[in-house]
Amino acid sequence: MPTPVGRLTVLYDADCPLCVHLRHWLLRQRQLVPLDLVPAGSQEARRRFPELDHTATLREITVVGDRGQVYRETSAWIVCLWALADHRAKAHWLATPAGLPFARMTVLGAAKWREALKGPDHEAGPFEAGHCEDGRCEVPGPPG
Repeated sequence: MPTPVGRLTVLYDADCPLCVHLRHWLLRQRQLVPLDLVPAGSQEARRRFPELDHTATLREITVVGDRGQVYRETSAWIVCLWALADHRAKAHWLATPAGLPFARMTVLGAAKWREALKGPDHEAGPFEAGHCEDGRCEVPGPPG
């Protein structure tokens, strides 16, 4: 029997405008499963999840369940939607054979847009370079 998920931690790229926008969007949604949003590669992420490849978490969205479940890429996006009251039904559909290709294309499209925003030769961000030593780096609030 699968282990139930009581809480999820979303590791997101705090140097990516799209990722930060989606972080704010997730925080505004009604959550059926609480979401903790932690900058990928940060000291806090490394403290919570020492077994993860933190370089990889900066390249692809990674979500970790409170029982050790790890979701990456398309599965991570689907589980984020599943945690939200108004999007759970859509997440169930996206996890089906009919919905999965749409979910994959959406994630690939977002990855391409993210890459274009950051550029192929972007310098290491604060979390990649080991800044924010106390693990409490804050991302600016939403505009406006």
